[in-house]
Amino acid sequence: MAAIDCGTNSIRLLVADLPEAAAGPQAPLVDLSRRMEIVRLGQGVDRTGRLAPEAIERTRVALADYAAEIEKFGAQRVRMVATSATRDAANAGDFRAMVEQTLGVPPEVVTGDEEARLSFTGAVRGLPADAQPPYLVVDIGGGSTEFVVGTRDGGVQGAISVDIGCVRMTERHLHGDPPSLDEIAAAQADIAAAVDRALEVVPGREAATLVGLAGSVTTVVAIAEGLPAYDPERIHHARVSYDQVAEVTADLLAKSGEQRLAIPVMHPGRADVIGAGALVLRVIMERAGMPSVVASEHDILDGIAWSLAGGTGSRR
Repeated sequence: MAAIDCGTNSIRLLVADLPEAAAGPQAPLVDLSRRMEIVRLGQGVDRTGRLAPEAIERTRVALADYAAEIEKFGAQRVRMVATSATRDAANAGDFRAMVEQTLGVPPEVVTGDEEARLSFTGAVRGLPADAQPPYLVVDIGGGSTEFVVGTRDGGVQGAISVDIGCVRMTERHLHGDPPSLDEIAAAQADIAAAVDRALEVVPGREAATLVGLAGSVTTVVAIAEGLPAYDPERIHHARVSYDQVAEVTADLLAKSGEQRLAIPVMHPGRADVIGAGALVLRVIMERAGMPSVVASEHDILDGIAWSLAGGTGSRR
C-alpha cells in the first residue's frame, strides 16, 4: 500500500505492508519507504486564496519522485490525501489536474473531520502502556490543527479542525526576524481563541494523555531532548513536560531564522515556521491543562495507509 499526505508545508510518502496476523492487533505497519519533502504548497494561500504556481511545481517535482518509488515497490493500492491548503484554494482544480497527470490517481481533499480521524487512527496504534486513555490527539500542520479525542476500543468521541497552522500563523503574525513581542502576543491570542473553540467541541480537557503529531511537535521534542541530530526512533513516543515545551518555545521565538537553522535537529524547510508551531503546541497544553505531551512519528500518513487495509483506495 502507498499513502501520500500532502499538507500546507510538506508532502510525505509511506509505502508499507500490513503486519502479519500473528503480530497482534496493535502491531504497526511494516515500513518499506517513508519520505518527507518540504514543498510549502500553502505558500501565501492565507493572503491570496490561491495556490502559487511555483508551489504547485515544487509539489509536482516531489510527487514525480514518489510515483517512481511507488512503482519500484509495486504498491497495489494508492491513496493521496490533500489537506488544508487545497481546501482553501480557489485554483484547486489546477492542483488536482497536476496530481492526476503525475501520480495517476486523483487527490482526495478530505474534510477537517476526516483528517482528524485518520490522524487518530495512525497515532494511537502502538502507544506505550503509560499513555492512558482517553487520548487528545493534536496534529499541528502548516495551515490547520486537528483535535481529536477518543480511545482505541471506543474510537473517536469528537473531532474538529481549526485554522491555526505553523505556516498560517507565521504569515499572519510573525513577520520580524526574530518576531517582536507584540507579534508574538497577537499570534498567541489568535491561537488561544481557536484552541478554546476546539475544546468546546471536543472533550480535550477530560483526556488523560496528550499525543502530538507532525513536524512542529517532533522538532520541539527533539530539541527538548537535546538530540544531536533528528532521530525518529528516539522521538517516537518520547514524553516531554509543559515546562520543557515552554522553554523551547521561548527560545525559538527569540532566535533569528539563521539561528534556528543552526539547531542540529532542524529541517531547513521548517526553520522559518517552527516558532509558530511551537507556540501552537504550548498554548494547546496551557488551555487543555496538559502537564506533558507524548510525541508520535505515526500520524495521518499511517492512518491513510490503514484505510487501504480494507481493500479501498485507487489502483495505479
